Amino acid sequence: MLPSLFISHGSPMLALEPGASGPALARLAAELPRPRAILVVSAHWESQGLFLSSAAQPETWHDFGGFPRPLYQVQYPAPGSPALAAEIAEHLSQAGLPAQLDAQRPFDHGTWVPLSLMYPEADIPVVQLSLPSRQGPALQTRIGRALAGLREQGVLVVGSGSITHNLGELDWRAGPETITPWAKAFRDWIVDKLSEDDEAALHDYRQQAPHAARNHPSDEHLLPLFFARGAGGSFQVEHSGFTYGALGMDIYRFG
Repeated sequence: MLPSLFISHGSPMLALEPGASGPALARLAAELPRPRAILVVSAHWESQGLFLSSAAQPETWHDFGGFPRPLYQVQYPAPGSPALAAEIAEHLSQAGLPAQLDAQRPFDHGTWVPLSLMYPEADIPVVQLSLPSRQGPALQTRIGRALAGLREQGVLVVGSGSITHNLGELDWRAGPETITPWAKAFRDWIVDKLSEDDEAALHDYRQQAPHAARNHPSDEHLLPLFFARGAGGSFQVEHSGFTYGALGMDIYRFG
């Protein structure tokens, strides 16, 4: 059975400058059974309700600005799966979580950047599930649990965000050996609570975790972690590190 994953997708430049994350993602993909499809919750599809991408051939969306021209030329032409999107919508409906299909939604960079490093052939169907980012961690845990059975059906379940995400306090000249203490303290607290399976503390991270608001001025980049945890099993760290001093690049595996 496939695990679920939480992937810190970093800057969009990860697609061209994969650093230590690229080999870690490639190694992880090589170790896993080949998925029949991939379901991604990305921090970059915030929504009020739940939506599923249902295009047969989603476009690659360069949903950012100010980066070098070669980045805008990167394409990730993986197929979608209208049938799987409809199946997932049914699972969610049965769990009291109605979802709508969106046949126009392209792949945002929270999806195509990490997948381009894991499955560069872009030959595995991908479906995105939106992130109701104003409704907090408990909902994401519930959604993940409602879809945990997909892992037994050959679907790789991925939450794509960032273990820390305060772009205003990054040092764009810092190397990977530079780690800001307040970012490390937060990351270490999250890892401890995941290891202890302390769901109550994790759901209350904004009150309990050190420097929570500084690491996450808003929730959206951490919420995919709760989705991945809800869908998965036992926790382990697959990769750990920082870029730009305070942008965590951790990859976690559940199950």
